[in-house]
Amino acid sequence: MPPVLSPCRYRASSPLLMPPVLSPCRYRAFTFGLTFLLYTSFHLSRKPISIVKVTHTDTDQLLGAMDYSFLCAYAVGMYLSGIIGERLPIRLYLTFGMLMSGLFTCLFGLGRIYNIHNLSFYIFVQVANGLVQTTGWPSVVTCIGNWFGKGRRGLIMGIWNSHTSVGNILGSLIAGYWVSSNWGLSFIVPGLVIAAMGIVCFLFLIERICVINPWSPSQNWDTELLLPVQQVVVVKSESEPSAISFMGALRIPGVIEFSLCLLFAKLVSYTFLFWLPLYITKAAHLDAKKAGELSTLFDVGGIVGGILAGVISDKLGKRATTCAVMLLLAAPTLYGFSMISEFGLGPTIGMLLVCGGLVNGPYALITTAVSADLGTHKSLKGNSRALSTVTAIIDGTGSVGAAIGPLLAGVLSSRGWNQVFYMLMAADFLALVVCASHRMRF
Repeated sequence: MPPVLSPCRYRASSPLLMPPVLSPCRYRAFTFGLTFLLYTSFHLSRKPISIVKVTHTDTDQLLGAMDYSFLCAYAVGMYLSGIIGERLPIRLYLTFGMLMSGLFTCLFGLGRIYNIHNLSFYIFVQVANGLVQTTGWPSVVTCIGNWFGKGRRGLIMGIWNSHTSVGNILGSLIAGYWVSSNWGLSFIVPGLVIAAMGIVCFLFLIERICVINPWSPSQNWDTELLLPVQQVVVVKSESEPSAISFMGALRIPGVIEFSLCLLFAKLVSYTFLFWLPLYITKAAHLDAKKAGELSTLFDVGGIVGGILAGVISDKLGKRATTCAVMLLLAAPTLYGFSMISEFGLGPTIGMLLVCGGLVNGPYALITTAVSADLGTHKSLKGNSRALSTVTAIIDGTGSVGAAIGPLLAGVLSSRGWNQVFYMLMAADFLALVVCASHRMRF
């Protein structure tokens, strides 16, 4: 009897936890959709603070420090999260992170309802939330990487990665709805959403598709949900490869270069994420609700940019070249946005869409297709367990930039918003330099 294809999963303790019996293609579609919704809820819970800060009279530096507490904890925790994620069941690890993130997001909103005015409370909640949210990205990228091969990876992951922008859009709309009446609900509702999605993750997420050798006496049949739906010609190894070390992951060609490139690219993207609504209120003279709604256009452009980057990189077979071209175009576009946004709503809308595409295109490509390519690099000799660690290293380094950007924006904005845009253009140029250096070496 030849080996069979099967969704791998720890044995369910209840029939309710058993996934539906589907064909492999439908399992892939199901996993694609489920992981999309799971990470959408992560970004949905991150967006409210950028909307709520518009209504407060605190100094920009203080608000920047609030962002920094979350992002710095996220950056530090990400390096550990990938290593831990390699050694634990993804479903359980991700469920824990989502439930805890829901708790801390709700606690931030409850501070408004119970009139908590202690800054230490909000800093603690932000740090704790930043740490538990690191469970998300390595887990979902590993899961989607397990189910989808390299064929059209750029297109598939470009579409899939739009969950980031969808989450930002929904988070902006939800937070904007309550920002003027009861901003506590701007956090509580997203917190409940991500916690509910954590339960969905526990009930339905299937980590990987694997090959079972029915002739192997060492096969642990009790831990597999068997589904003999398709014959394959490769027999599953009886011993799983060991998880890669941190230094081993760094030695994979391209990991360091793309990590540094993402540091600068994510600095730009997250500065927009946390400060764009406030900038729009001052540049276009809109209230918090309208500014939040208008800021979603940046994410709409990001969806198009991420998909376009994936399609182009698939056709060319050159991820680094695609990133470099988009970064080269992004720098002058950022300068144009800083000028045109002062001339009315129409030009602002157009530039938001273009900036979103060029800024988020390289960011999306590096965090998805590039990370998956490097996590399954030929130098690993088939050891797919490196994917979570590689993803965490790249995104963790990028998150350092994500922490620095909003903090610098808080300091520089007091001297004028032009200073913020100069900083963003400089970061974009540095990302281009690092990306080009990789292109020349490999």
